[in-house]
Amino acid sequence: MRIGVPKEIKNHEYRVALTPGGVRELVGRGHTVTVQQDAGSGAGYADEAYRDAGAEIADDVDALWAGAETILKVKEPQAEEVARLRPEQVLFTYLHLAAEERLTRGLIESGATCIAYETMTDEQGGLPLLAPMSRVAGRMAVQAGAHSLEKAQGGAGILLPGVPGVAPAKVTVIGGGVVGENAARMALGLGAEVTILDRSLPRLEVLDHRYQGQIRTVYSTAETLDIAVRESDLIIGAVLVPGAAAPKLITRAMLADMKPGSVLVDVAIDQGGCFETSRPTTHADPSYIVDGIVHYCVANMPGAVARTSTQALTNATLPFVLALADKGVKQALADDPHFLAGLNVHAGRVTYAAVGEAFGLDVVSAESCIEV
Repeated sequence: MRIGVPKEIKNHEYRVALTPGGVRELVGRGHTVTVQQDAGSGAGYADEAYRDAGAEIADDVDALWAGAETILKVKEPQAEEVARLRPEQVLFTYLHLAAEERLTRGLIESGATCIAYETMTDEQGGLPLLAPMSRVAGRMAVQAGAHSLEKAQGGAGILLPGVPGVAPAKVTVIGGGVVGENAARMALGLGAEVTILDRSLPRLEVLDHRYQGQIRTVYSTAETLDIAVRESDLIIGAVLVPGAAAPKLITRAMLADMKPGSVLVDVAIDQGGCFETSRPTTHADPSYIVDGIVHYCVANMPGAVARTSTQALTNATLPFVLALADKGVKQALADDPHFLAGLNVHAGRVTYAAVGEAFGLDVVSAESCIEV
């Protein structure tokens, strides 16, 4: 199979979809990998490292896209990339389509087969290709929140762990999944007073046992959310409905109850955000203030730590990339129902129910797309 790895063009996105080690695995199985010139430079991988692993280096991005049967990316394709897609191609990347109607319609029009990392599943009901970036984003959310609490950033001027004689900041994490746990763990490690809100009692029990009561676990209701809004210095939105738009849990009216200079970090922004006042930002201009509350809503947070993120992502995606390359897309999806769960768009039709529901589009079953 001919596999193309283009350079990411989203604002301040430094990750790359494949490490040189991943290239070596594919080339060793007889596949051709073409990497765009400087695609890995932001993650610390020089072109020479890819050449040594057996990749071809392309300085013509149009030729790279035209010659590839499968395109591997990190972030959702930008408009100029969507225009390059062809019906016979496979696109394998993060898509987050339920928050992007224009992108969804563009992929439908392309006719390509589009597989989303974030909707693939595993036998435990987890999201194995979303999890590594969720871990990174959860941990970064606390770093970003701590920085945003500084007075120069518009925050209240609070040091997250406090100092002897001064109480630490109160951090609330909404959602106890992978993002939420990693955020809570990071905040706890920095010395903050940490609370997790979630609607799964079994999950709260796991977290309570795992952290031996050091993290407060609270069942999420309108009342407990109101208390968190009033008392917290930093709130991290870590809510996920797989493949669907995130629910808006904090409204603009609720900002009036928050302490001036407190901070909202919306890790769900890829799926539309879980705060009503959230809008996507970039690493170049990461935060803004609404009604005295600092909002940090960078849509590609892990891109700032590209080396770590690229390695973690390749570790997770490589087995599926190898399956695609060795078997072809239909056989690879037919052999693995968890891989098939990643199929979002195929041959001009939406195949993932939550995406169709978001935009009122007809949905066909993913199973029907792999019938030979």
